[in-house]
Amino acid sequence: MSVLPDLHLNYVQACQNLSQPENPFIARVLQEADKNDEISTKGITLKLAGNNHLVHVPRVTDDDLGVLVSVLGQAAFVTGLDLAYNVLTDAGAKTMAAFLQESSTLQYLNLMFNDIGTSGAELIAGALHRNESLMHLRMTGNKIGNQGGMFFASMLKVNSALEKLDLGDCDVGLQCLMAIAIALTQNKSLKAINLNRPLLSTQQEETTVHIARMLRNNSSLVELHLGKHEMKNFGVERLCEALYGNSSLRYLDLSCNKITCDGVKFLGELLKQNQTLEILDLNANRIEDVGAIYLSEALATQNRSLQALSIVSNNITGKGLVALAHAMQSNMKLSHIYIWGNKLDGSTCVAFSELIQMGRLELGCTDVAPYEVEGQVQLAELSHGLGRHRYWAPRGAAAAPGAANASLAILAISEY
Repeated sequence: MSVLPDLHLNYVQACQNLSQPENPFIARVLQEADKNDEISTKGITLKLAGNNHLVHVPRVTDDDLGVLVSVLGQAAFVTGLDLAYNVLTDAGAKTMAAFLQESSTLQYLNLMFNDIGTSGAELIAGALHRNESLMHLRMTGNKIGNQGGMFFASMLKVNSALEKLDLGDCDVGLQCLMAIAIALTQNKSLKAINLNRPLLSTQQEETTVHIARMLRNNSSLVELHLGKHEMKNFGVERLCEALYGNSSLRYLDLSCNKITCDGVKFLGELLKQNQTLEILDLNANRIEDVGAIYLSEALATQNRSLQALSIVSNNITGKGLVALAHAMQSNMKLSHIYIWGNKLDGSTCVAFSELIQMGRLELGCTDVAPYEVEGQVQLAELSHGLGRHRYWAPRGAAAAPGAANASLAILAISEY
């Protein structure tokens, strides 16, 4: 049996050899990793995120990363690296790119919310032209811009290993989104992509048209995030037209757009025939009662695939919310529903309280909880939501395996 290298000891020696002061946060994480008994059989993810809510940690710098990767080069059992919320720049991206070109074991890399720009994006994307191990990359919140996004679009044309790519809040633009859509018509390996909050200077919805065209031809994509795309009813109609012939997409995120009841009518008709879609996020649109009723009719009568629905903050009153509650009584497949931020009147409180009390709706699967005041049922907000782990992860127990949530945030590699 081979002897595993001592990560902490190697790190201390590397700091001395490179005349670099030790980062106590990195040292502590490596010490804990050395105590992990399953390290040789399962591999480990080193969690070096700089946003620890419980303990102040010195954030990882470019120099710290240089020492760390010199140690990890001899540690094939490290299969994941979480460096979110640190202060890595393009210099750190250069170090990471060199490591990716040499590493054949790293499967998960989280660089979200660092200070990596366009040139850093070019280096990392370039490294993935040759890397065959990385399956999940999160670049969320790094301001790589449209040109930086273009480098990732080019990478998707040749890389056949990456399964999840998160480019949300990266300031990508029209040209990048169109290039990614074109790349995904040929790419057969990517299963999940986050394209939330691009910077778009046009209201013509060209990007949605291109993405819809891609969905007609793509048979591998399972999860798609299109939040904050300025999408209107025209764009939703194009997506629905494409999804009639798509049998792979399970998670569609259309949150924070400009979709009204007219757009939801197309979604309702789609749900009557589509038996693949499992999670639909319409958070922060304006579907109102009419849109909620379109959805409830589809769910009550014909759809038996949707498992989670978010209609948070959609200007829906009791009429629409009660219709959805009634749909849940006949549709046993829908297990997660999120309704906070709408107009929760007395009838809504009673309807959802009954669903919870009879066990049809579990508290971990919704964002409201019933309570009584002077005999009147009210609903309080729970800190649950469809995307509750998208930008941070709990330091305690991980999400339950069946949780309806973004796999981009919960799972290191795809389970599909």
